[in-house]
Amino acid sequence: MLGYGSLWLVQKHPQCLQNLTSPPPPPLNHDWAMNPPFHFPVPQPLQNPDQQQQQVQDNKPTADDHHLHKSRFEWDFTLSTVVSSPTATGSVSNTLGVIEFDPSETVLATGGIARKIRIYSVKSLLPSHEQPKDDVVSLDHAAACDYYICTPAKLSSLRWRPGSSGRVLGSGDYDGVVTEYDLESHLPIFERDEHGGRRVWSLDYSDSDPVLGASGSDDGTLQMWDPRCEGGDCVATVVPSESGNPVCCVEFNPFGGPLLAVGCADRKAYVYDVRRMAGPVLSFDGHDKTVTYVRFLNGRSMVSAGTDGCLKMWSVDDAREIRTYSGHTNNRSFVGLSVWRNGGLLGCGSENNQVFVYDVRWGEPVWVHGFGPMGSEGCDDRGFVSSVCWRQMGGEEQCTLLAGGSDGVLQVFLGRRKSLASD
Repeated sequence: MLGYGSLWLVQKHPQCLQNLTSPPPPPLNHDWAMNPPFHFPVPQPLQNPDQQQQQVQDNKPTADDHHLHKSRFEWDFTLSTVVSSPTATGSVSNTLGVIEFDPSETVLATGGIARKIRIYSVKSLLPSHEQPKDDVVSLDHAAACDYYICTPAKLSSLRWRPGSSGRVLGSGDYDGVVTEYDLESHLPIFERDEHGGRRVWSLDYSDSDPVLGASGSDDGTLQMWDPRCEGGDCVATVVPSESGNPVCCVEFNPFGGPLLAVGCADRKAYVYDVRRMAGPVLSFDGHDKTVTYVRFLNGRSMVSAGTDGCLKMWSVDDAREIRTYSGHTNNRSFVGLSVWRNGGLLGCGSENNQVFVYDVRWGEPVWVHGFGPMGSEGCDDRGFVSSVCWRQMGGEEQCTLLAGGSDGVLQVFLGRRKSLASD
């Protein structure tokens, strides 16, 4: 029986661990604890009316304040493309749970409750040069996607395997199975079901060692695996939560190094060093409910999302809470979280059927869009935005955000940075 933070190593195949080329760290001889959350200084109370008058004068808007206000809203987003199915009923059976770009960011994959992996050419979803700027293109899923692969179960996670030239796509499903598909043959080439039939919420691959993968499940375990091991045995199995709460999200540090972030239903996020996983090296305690997503923003910070209706940015150096982002609605569902690293933007869905964008510098959203039909600004209380994904390529002046809904609709948004000098 596995205990809290325990590690199971494959004694029969120790060579699997030798593939992790970094030397092992020194033994952990103390517990990591989160520093007190960061707060802005609280001003001292005013002592007399003269001081109060002076404070009012000091707080009058200045040119710098005006520039700061405008910088909060320096992005202009427009709806470009809507992809839907004419026969869709809008029921939960059409929910798009995950959207992923391939490493070249020229191919897009979606998955969800409909038990299909749909593969799209990104070029086919973006507007042509001849298309008028304000026109919204309406496409049908069947005509827009290049092809689809039927899966035996509902999908919760998709990840392209690094180093496969965009040919191998991994999936996690509701039956507790991790499957890798060869996109040329459209056939499964690797499968593992060590989660005992319990739903796999998330999987990811290490960029440092591209074959090494990890999955988190309703069974309360994080499993790290390597198909090069004989029989595909686990390299490690970890129970992050003392009570065995579900593991909802996993992500290797995409900037390299040995870190692996985990989010759990025990309201906490953790970071492990994959070279020695006997216990987490960092623990992030600040959410009031389940942590549904974790994403590395850069080499020194990460963002988490929770069903407490907020996002949080953390320091990976010392587990300090840097900032909280709130405005969207999230208290029961997976609504997606994606970070656009070039521009410092966060994207997430909402249970009031809206898409939210946050600038990492501000705690309030800088753009909100209702997921109504054909770009309507209104929102539909019967549905919710269930997945989002930024396209990472491009400079810092323009971006592409995709969002999927519980009705199966996929929407493409184009963003362009405004000139601060403009009105």
